[in-house]
Amino acid sequence: MASVNKVILIGNCGRDPELRHLPSGQAVASISLATSSKRKDKSTGETLEETQWHRVTFFERSAEVLAEYVRKGDPIYVEGRIQYGKFTNKDGVEQNTCTIVGSSLQLLGSKGQQGAQQAPAQQRQAPPPRPAPAPRQQAAAAAPTGFDDMDDDIPFITSSMFYDITTSKQRRMRRRGA
Repeated sequence: MASVNKVILIGNCGRDPELRHLPSGQAVASISLATSSKRKDKSTGETLEETQWHRVTFFERSAEVLAEYVRKGDPIYVEGRIQYGKFTNKDGVEQNTCTIVGSSLQLLGSKGQQGAQQAPAQQRQAPPPRPAPAPRQQAAAAAPTGFDDMDDDIPFITSSMFYDITTSKQRRMRRRGA
């Protein structure tokens, strides 16, 4: 049976990222991520907020993006996996650790809207080519509909089996060969 180890967190960065490099030259960046949940106390009726802190580590290009664009207090979206470990502290006591190994990072808020985002590897690949439409669909697409002169950017979803989301302007440009 297959298993899944996936974590999705949306929270605020608790400190500036710490960027370091392994002896192999690979970049590693670590942050603390705070997630909060609110609940209402049944006895007093007041709202209580609980904050959980998560250690998140990124490698390679994601680590460099994290170190360059994320600062303390910034909201971020993280996908990754849980990794448990043990170490012996300086007093000789064995302690357990829980770290999120990040695989995807998305900056939220004003900095994230400037294009500084890191998508998962499978989303960065080019989409597979679409199959050509059947001859009957090509003839229907070439027929004038009376809406060819409209200049709008309203997105719509076609009812075809290919589920294509585009704007009417983009479709007209494709038909004209531009």
